[in-house]
Amino acid sequence: MLVTYAKAGVSIDDGERLVSRIKSAARSTFTKSVLRDIGAFGAFFDARFKSYDSPVLVSSVDGVGTKLKIAQMTHRHDTVGQDLVNHCVNDILVCGATPLFFLDYFATGKLDVDIAESVIRGFAKACRANGCSLIGGETAEMPGFYSENEYDIAGTIVGVVEKKQIIDGKRVRKGDVLIGLPSTGLHTNGYSLARKVLLEKFNLSDQVRELGSTLADALLTVHRSYRKIVGSLLKSTTVHGLSHITGGGIVGNTVRILQKGLDLKVDWNAWDRPHIFQMIQRAGNVPEDDMQRTFNLGVGLVVIVPRRTVSETLSFMRRQGEAGFVVGEVISSLNRVT
Repeated sequence: MLVTYAKAGVSIDDGERLVSRIKSAARSTFTKSVLRDIGAFGAFFDARFKSYDSPVLVSSVDGVGTKLKIAQMTHRHDTVGQDLVNHCVNDILVCGATPLFFLDYFATGKLDVDIAESVIRGFAKACRANGCSLIGGETAEMPGFYSENEYDIAGTIVGVVEKKQIIDGKRVRKGDVLIGLPSTGLHTNGYSLARKVLLEKFNLSDQVRELGSTLADALLTVHRSYRKIVGSLLKSTTVHGLSHITGGGIVGNTVRILQKGLDLKVDWNAWDRPHIFQMIQRAGNVPEDDMQRTFNLGVGLVVIVPRRTVSETLSFMRRQGEAGFVVGEVISSLNRVT
């Protein structure tokens, strides 16, 4: 009996068909700096940054985690690609960087061209919204490693920042104030805990009055990009530090940019937590410490500013249509309450 690659579970034809179908979506994200079309062995990007005196490249890589399980259970694949791009954009944004280009990785047990196309079009949609080029990627069909109905995605982003404008927390001082920007829900973190406690008591199709949507809608809400508001803040206000709130929560992520001798004091009652987090805590009787370390709890990004500019910064945010709110302050680590 002849055994072909297709009989072993890998279809080269489907892979080629996918590339053909997503080329137009990828091209729609190209800037003038993209020098080659999709399909070459490598992606080419013109590295002449004429408006920068001392350009520094900033890169990051990430995935979407088990939020993908919700997408696969509901057969809704058009948002997780956006989640991934926006997550990566935010990670370099808090360093002060402007995104340049993005590369994706899509791995599955059996390639479903329609599903893969939907995910990749999500990449392209978010890249266009962030002014970032989708210049390449990899599709891997791995039968026996993933089940037929499973897929995983990861992405790498590269951006640029002027060396003297890098945001690394070195300007953060005791007394600085933490301003939170609202999240759109869980974003891309904490889904293993959320699935465990919620899916034992609810169906994804359940209409939940407090959420104003189905549970699936709430859990698949796209991880928002903060590029627009952060870009405006950096041009118009004094920003000492920025923190993207992902796994580890507000404290776990924000302490990463603090200098030795500094710590955080967070007022956990300073804002109303979105109902989805309240549902999770009630459904699983989840300890408060676990909630704080696992989820963003409604704060997707933290802006650290001098105390004297808090009112000015909040007013600027409101004029930009952004509902910022004070969530805490920077303190001396000697004053930390344990």
